[in-house]
Amino acid sequence: MALLASWRFNYLFQVDVLNYFDNTLNMETLNAAELLAALGHESRLAIFRLLVEAGPAGMNASAIGEQLALPPATLSFHLAHLSRVGLIRGQRESRFIRYSAEFAMMDELIAFLTQNCCQGRTCLPRTAECDTLEKRRSRISETTI
Repeated sequence: MALLASWRFNYLFQVDVLNYFDNTLNMETLNAAELLAALGHESRLAIFRLLVEAGPAGMNASAIGEQLALPPATLSFHLAHLSRVGLIRGQRESRFIRYSAEFAMMDELIAFLTQNCCQGRTCLPRTAECDTLEKRRSRISETTI
């Protein structure tokens, strides 16, 4: 009976499970598209950039709202969306929530976008500096030494 139900589901919805989940590049593309869609809204982009500027310490939600002049309900909606896709994280501090950017996720997105840029040739100075995770991480370690 389970085999019949599985066949029927695949037939009705035209789902090719093996091809969908086997192709990891497809999943990376879908994840990047979701992250870029989250940043595609003006308010969410402003929130994310503000948190990137704030660094690992982050900011309280109220401070974000004050700086960007966003109503609390609107701010809460956008913070929840950015948290859901993994671009920011919130940590409760007594009655407040401190939000900070997820720099590892940002790093992965930048690496995905610049992977094999210009067919491996150096095209843009900033892209050449950070076209792989290894290069960015070595630059970070050089500046912290």
